[in-house]
Amino acid sequence: MKILLTGSTGQVGYELARSLQGLGEVVAVDRNVMDLSNLDQVRDVIRTVRPQLIVNPAAYTAVDKAESEPELAYRVNAEAPGLMAQEAKLLGAAMVHYSTDYVFDGSDPSPRGEDDATGPLNVYGASKLAGEQAIAAAGIDHLIFRTSWVYGMRGKNFLLTMMRLAKEREELKVVADQHGAPTWSRTIADTTALVLAQAQAQTLAGADWWRQNSGVYHLSAQGQTTWFEFTQAIVEAAGLSCRVLPIGSAEYPTPARRPQYSVMSSERLVSRFCHLPDWKRALHLCMG
Repeated sequence: MKILLTGSTGQVGYELARSLQGLGEVVAVDRNVMDLSNLDQVRDVIRTVRPQLIVNPAAYTAVDKAESEPELAYRVNAEAPGLMAQEAKLLGAAMVHYSTDYVFDGSDPSPRGEDDATGPLNVYGASKLAGEQAIAAAGIDHLIFRTSWVYGMRGKNFLLTMMRLAKEREELKVVADQHGAPTWSRTIADTTALVLAQAQAQTLAGADWWRQNSGVYHLSAQGQTTWFEFTQAIVEAAGLSCRVLPIGSAEYPTPARRPQYSVMSSERLVSRFCHLPDWKRALHLCMG
């Protein structure tokens, strides 16, 4: 199987480049080769590579900046995935795509299921939801993994920012009224590979796996926390002495509104495919 992997130098893409080995020939491209803001380039790369599977972790992820760059956010997060899906249909290829907990408005303080009503509060969430819809509309075999609060030991993310600030400052004030599930980029990549290995094995055995399993799945660490508690865990795991103090969202205004409660239920994925780790366990593995 030939696999086209986008965003190969990003947090999730870097991990996928490792996790997908053994499933086929992985053609990993970064932004220099396939810039999702350049739709002609996206089309040309897919037609040149002619993959049987497109795995697309590449995205516009600057949540606050998206409020002032909505056209760019939609081009990268909605138009480009939609184009990928159209090209995949022409090739008879399948597609794996990643979305976000920010497709929900966070008004209901209970874990959201895949079929629950969406209602993004910001441009980023709206653009990611539009990408989901464009892929589904193409009518191809696909998996859309919604994940949340992604972090890892490379790139730009909350974990690395808090580690840096905790070394520089004696005190950090962190929002304590937004709830979610921090998810390690390697968890996302390894889970994707496990699911695709099942797909490959069952397809070879004659099962119509993609027809039976295509759709949206929530892929985030188990349990829930706040940005404040997440920071406390990071500081403790790093052995730093910085004090962490809780504040409300109103005390830390941002251009983009965030959902107060964006915890998602991963029961559908776990029941069909594989276990997901608790967020604290994954954090210690990441920082270990």
